[in-house]
Amino acid sequence: MPAAGMNTQQDPKTDGEQPVKTSKQPYISRPSTPDDDARSVSSEGERPPLPPRPNTLSLLNDETGPRVALQAEATTAISRTDIETQYPEAAESPYSTLAVRNLARGPKARASLSQLASPRGSEAGDSASIRSSIPNGDSGDVEALFMDFAATAPGSQSQGATGLLDFPEFAADDIDDDGILSEFEAVGELNEEGDNEELLLQRWKAKRKHYVILSAAGKPIWTRHGDSGLISGYVGVIQTIISFYEEANDHLRGFSAGDTRFVVLTRGSLHLVAISRMMESDNQLRLQLEALYMQILSTLTLPSLTHLFSVRPSTDLSRPLQGSESLLSSLADSFTRGSPSTLLSALECLKIRKQHRQAINNALLKTKASSLLYGLLVAGGRLVSVVRPKKHSLHPGDLQLLFNMVFEADGVKAGGGESWIPVCLPGFNSSGYLYMYVSFLDIRDDIENSAEITKDESVAIVLISPDKEAFFEMQGMRDALVEQMERNGSLKEIKTAIDNGRPATTDIVPGTVLHHFLYKSRANVQFTMSSYAPEFSSVTRRRRLMSMYNNLHASIHAKNTHVKVHHCVSRSATSFGWVTPVFELYCIAEPNTNRNALAQSASKIAQWVQREEERLFIIGGAVF
Repeated sequence: MPAAGMNTQQDPKTDGEQPVKTSKQPYISRPSTPDDDARSVSSEGERPPLPPRPNTLSLLNDETGPRVALQAEATTAISRTDIETQYPEAAESPYSTLAVRNLARGPKARASLSQLASPRGSEAGDSASIRSSIPNGDSGDVEALFMDFAATAPGSQSQGATGLLDFPEFAADDIDDDGILSEFEAVGELNEEGDNEELLLQRWKAKRKHYVILSAAGKPIWTRHGDSGLISGYVGVIQTIISFYEEANDHLRGFSAGDTRFVVLTRGSLHLVAISRMMESDNQLRLQLEALYMQILSTLTLPSLTHLFSVRPSTDLSRPLQGSESLLSSLADSFTRGSPSTLLSALECLKIRKQHRQAINNALLKTKASSLLYGLLVAGGRLVSVVRPKKHSLHPGDLQLLFNMVFEADGVKAGGGESWIPVCLPGFNSSGYLYMYVSFLDIRDDIENSAEITKDESVAIVLISPDKEAFFEMQGMRDALVEQMERNGSLKEIKTAIDNGRPATTDIVPGTVLHHFLYKSRANVQFTMSSYAPEFSSVTRRRRLMSMYNNLHASIHAKNTHVKVHHCVSRSATSFGWVTPVFELYCIAEPNTNRNALAQSASKIAQWVQREEERLFIIGGAVF
C-alpha cells in the first residue's frame, strides 16, 4: 500500500491531473433497511423503475418554454455559478467561497455548456479556431457580466468549500534578492581531501529547487546543483522509493516531505525528479520535467536513447550528454525564475504593426531556399515571424528548446556570426535530426561590442533544414533576407518595437488597478503580457509574481473544475483569472482591490487584445 503523502497512478490517462479537495459535506439520505424493502415489495408488488437521471445540460436548462438553440458564435458571457472567490483563512491557508445563484437565461449564458459537460472541465483544446468576442460596452455591461462577482461582499458569502488547491501564502520576506540570486550560484566542488563535503551539502540543501535526472538502474545522469558524487546518497534514496512502487506495478508520481514537494516523471529508462519548496503545483512541475526530457531528446533523439539503455541498462548517459549540461541548466534556471511561456504552454510574439509583419513574411517567402523547412525571425526571445510548410507547424515546446539554445546557451551566442547545429525537435519528429543555421543581426549602432547586447535586445535569424549539407544555401538565404529587410525598413521597425518594450497596464487602461496581466490566445497558442516594470523589475519580485500566477493557474485548471472566473485575495495581492474556450486572462492587483474595478479592468484588457490581435499575435504566418 502506498505510503501516506505519496501520489501514485494506475491509469496513465489521468496523467498530470490532481484531485480536488473539498470540506463541504454532501447531503446523505438515510439508507433503506431490509424492513423498508420488504414493506415496499409486499405493498406494491414490484418496485417501479427509477426515472432517468437528468444530465448536466438538462439540469442547466431551466426555461419553461421551448429550448432556445445555442448561438453559433463565440461569446464571453459567464454564468454566475462559474465565479469562485478565494480568501486567506487566518492569513495563512486560502479557502474559497462559491456563490451559487440561478443561471442567467438565454443562449449567451450557456456559452460554455459544452465545457461543463466535458470531463476536462475548463481546459478547452488549444486547437480551437474560434475568435474572441469581447463585450465592447461601458461599465454597465461589465456589471451585468460579473454581477454577483462584483457586487457580493466577501463577508456575506458562504464559506462552505475549500480552495481548489491549498497553497500557503508566499510571505513577503520568504526570500530576498540575495536568496533568489544564490539559487543560480554553483555549490562548489569537493577538494582532494574531501573535508568540505559538509559545507557543500549545506549549500545544496539551502537551494529552494532542484532537478535530478537518473536512470532506471539508479545511475545519476544530471543534477542542477552539485554533482553526482556529492548527492549520490540522496539519489540512491530516491531510486529506492521509485523502485518500491515499480515492483508493485505502480508508478510514483509525487510525495511530500515537510514543506518540500517531490514530483517524479518516468520516461522510458529515465526518472526525472523535481524537488521544490516554491509555490508550484504538481502539474506545473511535471511540465518543467517534460521540457527537460525534450531537451535531452533534442541532443540524442529517442531511438538513440532507447538503444543505449536496451544494450546496456547501466549506461552512463552523462557522457553522451556532455556539452549539453549548460542547456539543461539554463532551461532549469528559467523555470526557477518563472517562465510564463512554460506555465501557459504558449509563445510570446513581438508586437509590431500588421503591415510590417506582412512585409517580413513576404521577404521570407521571396528569399526562401529550396531545402528550407522552417524559418524564424526572433527578437529578444519573442517571435517576430515564421515561414513554414502549409501542413506543418512548430510545436511550442520545440520553439522553447530553440530559443533556449539560441539565446541562453553560451556557445551559440558567444560565437557570434553564424552557427550550424544538428538538433532534434521532439514535437516535430523525435526520431531524427534537423540542422539549424543561426545568425545574430547587428541592429545596434550605439553598441560597438556585440557581447554587451542583452537577450532582450538580441535579434537572430534561425533557418532549419533537413539537409546537413545545406549550410551555404541557408547562408545565402540569410544574406538575401537581411538585404530585403534593410530595403523595406523592417529592421528599423524591429529595433523600434524592441525599444518600445511591452506596454504597461496603465498605457492600455489609464488609471487601471491592475499591476500586471498574462493573456493567452488559445486558438493561436500564443500569449502577451504587460511590462514587468516598475513593480516587478527585480528577480525576487518577478519570482513572487510568477508564484501568484502559478497559484491562480493551478486553481482554475484543477481537475473537474468548471469555474470560469477565479478571484483570490491574499495579504500581498489580489489575483483574478478568467478562462473561456477562446482565451485565458490572469491579472494581479493590490490587495483589497475593489472587485468591480478589477472586473472592469479585466474586460478592458480583453477588449484591447481583441483590437490589437494582429499586432500581438502571428496569425497564419508565411506559408509555402
